Amino acid sequence: MLNSRNLNVAAGAIAAVASITAPSYAGSVNFGSGANQFTMDFVTIGNPGNAADTWGNPNAAGSVGYTYDIGKFEVSENMITKYNAIFGSSNSLVITKDTRGTNKPATSITWNEAARFVNWLNTSTGNQAAYKFTTSGVNDNLVLWSSVDAGYNANNQYRNNLAKYFLPNYNEWYKAAYYDPNQTRYWAFTTGSDDGPESVTSGTLAGTAVINHAWVQGPADVTQAGGLSAFGVMGLGGNVWEWEESTADLLNNSPTSARVFRGGAWNDGALSLRKDDRPLFNYLPSDGDYSPNLGFRVASLPSSSTTTPVPGPLPLFGAAAGFGWSRRLRSRIRRNANTLHK
Repeated sequence: MLNSRNLNVAAGAIAAVASITAPSYAGSVNFGSGANQFTMDFVTIGNPGNAADTWGNPNAAGSVGYTYDIGKFEVSENMITKYNAIFGSSNSLVITKDTRGTNKPATSITWNEAARFVNWLNTSTGNQAAYKFTTSGVNDNLVLWSSVDAGYNANNQYRNNLAKYFLPNYNEWYKAAYYDPNQTRYWAFTTGSDDGPESVTSGTLAGTAVINHAWVQGPADVTQAGGLSAFGVMGLGGNVWEWEESTADLLNNSPTSARVFRGGAWNDGALSLRKDDRPLFNYLPSDGDYSPNLGFRVASLPSSSTTTPVPGPLPLFGAAAGFGWSRRLRSRIRRNANTLHK
């Protein structure tokens, strides 16, 4: 029989274990309806008000003053396919993408297209569009929110503060990738380590990433894209590059400014995954059409209420949410010397 001292020690051990911040699964959200419904899984990024990292790029980065959620996986081809099906194949709202398989990451998608997709996630669930588009072309540039718009944020004129879903900005992406809430520190790599990850073609083992492969290999399924970050997010390093919301100059105050992408792809080396590698090369928001190693993931603000999806495309045609599409031929991402592009 345990005496009171043993019980107290046991209780203390349980409390110590309970105090460790485990990866928090925020839950799944359904979008669309019927045969065109798909599910997106989110992970909570807590520890609001964490200190910024001054050893990465940009300097400083990673400090976020609020709790938010981020997609556990990259956006898949299946999600874009079902989004497109809601509008019909001949509709001008259709987004084009590469076709490797339903669970492969959606690639060859421009920043503008990713932002339009995110807007639909908002408007189809009764939320405010994140980005302000005033033209009907899906690959046309946004315009800035202004001080007369509800939800205007002078520090980020791209994103409406009333939106629930959005592309992660440089701080949000960086924190989800490198910050460790248990040790209150930043790791060098997206796999919760200062050592480079082991290369795998697919899988979920800790400390692994889909990197260092020939171009013809292609990416893994989004749910098999290597080990998790300290917060429990998969594929932030390797598999495919991911759009940030933020511009190269971090200002987000010009509709035509180049946007940055991070994290490396299957055909890159481990250095592309490091926290100090924010590529000097970047794309205009309408670029990326023919970049089959560039994708994206979605972030969101957590909500205690249940969101009921609104099927169909009609909510898209509210203020600043018009769609359409026009295509431009763009070159593939050219990486540094460790890129194995063939």
